[in-house]
Amino acid sequence: MKKWDVIIIGGGGTGITAAFTAHGFGKKTLVIEKDKMGGECTWNGCIPSKTLINIAHKAHITKKMTGSLPLVSAAMETVKNVQNTVYRHESPEALADMGIDYINAPASFTGKRTLSVNGEEISAGKIIIATGSSPFVPEIEGIHSVPYQTNETLFKIDQLPKSIIILGGGPIGVEMGQALNRLGVAVTLVERNNRVLPREEAVFSERMGNILTGEGVQLEVNAGAVKLEKQSGGIMVTLEREKERFTLEADEILVAVGRKPNTDSLNLEKAGIQTHRRGIVVDKYLRTTNPSVYAAGDVAGPYLFSHMAEYQGKTAALNAMLPWKSKTNYNHIAWTTFTDPELAHAGLSEADFPSHKIHVYEYDFEDLDRTMTHPGETGFVKIVCDKKFRILGASIFGPRAGELIGEIQVLKTLGIPLTKVVNVIHPYPTYADIIRQIAKKAYLDKVLDNPFVKLLRAFKK
Repeated sequence: MKKWDVIIIGGGGTGITAAFTAHGFGKKTLVIEKDKMGGECTWNGCIPSKTLINIAHKAHITKKMTGSLPLVSAAMETVKNVQNTVYRHESPEALADMGIDYINAPASFTGKRTLSVNGEEISAGKIIIATGSSPFVPEIEGIHSVPYQTNETLFKIDQLPKSIIILGGGPIGVEMGQALNRLGVAVTLVERNNRVLPREEAVFSERMGNILTGEGVQLEVNAGAVKLEKQSGGIMVTLEREKERFTLEADEILVAVGRKPNTDSLNLEKAGIQTHRRGIVVDKYLRTTNPSVYAAGDVAGPYLFSHMAEYQGKTAALNAMLPWKSKTNYNHIAWTTFTDPELAHAGLSEADFPSHKIHVYEYDFEDLDRTMTHPGETGFVKIVCDKKFRILGASIFGPRAGELIGEIQVLKTLGIPLTKVVNVIHPYPTYADIIRQIAKKAYLDKVLDNPFVKLLRAFKK
């Protein structure tokens, strides 16, 4: 029986990070991937979606400047070219150059530390499950009789459709809805909640909804699909809102209502590994109920982000190899929805705290000098601090929000009070200066809250 020090099941972002980490410690490492190296991010998620969003942004600017939409027939070809460029750094050949072994086949457990691959049994001292997640497809009447798209198939099409109905107003639905609409596709976005991006604060998601409708996206909120039918010209969707039914038609339908963990074919019970609704049960060290097996990324949750997958992949690999263990820390989670403007969030929201225990600072991008040089740009920032001006959470809706939240993350994670930013020189004019502008407000509050200043002000009165 062939044996490795560490076997990673799954060749996506989580698995690749785990493999590089294990190999870096001199461990004999094997990656098993049943499909193609690169996983969700390279083929179905971050890389193709952000490429399409960038193409759509350029088309949108061109249309604003010229009044007409540029030729976008090569959009999907560009997406595929970028995917293949990224793939070169994570291909089996790239792994081989590093000395990491690779098998392209499904894997299933046969015991605590053994796997069946291509009819052969192999083993490892430690195994890391990094099989990711797949689109969740709800049981809607007729869904299996129509050719629907998911993020796993959308980026494989050669030409964009003329019209599309997107089920789901979460990040995937909103990002793709705006991008496709900007590329000339007639988009209808359907969301069961009363607003898109329902996990964000209402003030931000409502602004995003207004921008989408302003650009021509048809929003159908408080509505859910109850029936799908194939028509000669495409697909008819029956929607229900407050017990009233109505129909819509489009060339294509994109299902983007959630994710499910990839665990079905692993025979986890053979290894004594327990699961729950969200995936594999892991402890604070990412160890499963089998102490020889770890799980990381989407298959373990709780956050289905590529940056979390990388964090967990590294943590799982280190814990699998080293005698001392590192606990996972989810106190400083951040994410970005790559719409235009972007919407980024870190930590908790204002509603999570009693009002008398926090400071809340808001700033409109329209008041920022850099934004004034880009007429028409919009945005809004909210930062929540504790009484010592340490950041508890923040939301940024505006240009470069995904970059700006990084500065917030540094302050928040390191426990640096927002007031300290006042003395940090920011280049001018930049979007990042908005953080310093907010810090000036916080610094003034700190000064005014000083007991001596309070006494002096009272005396002057």
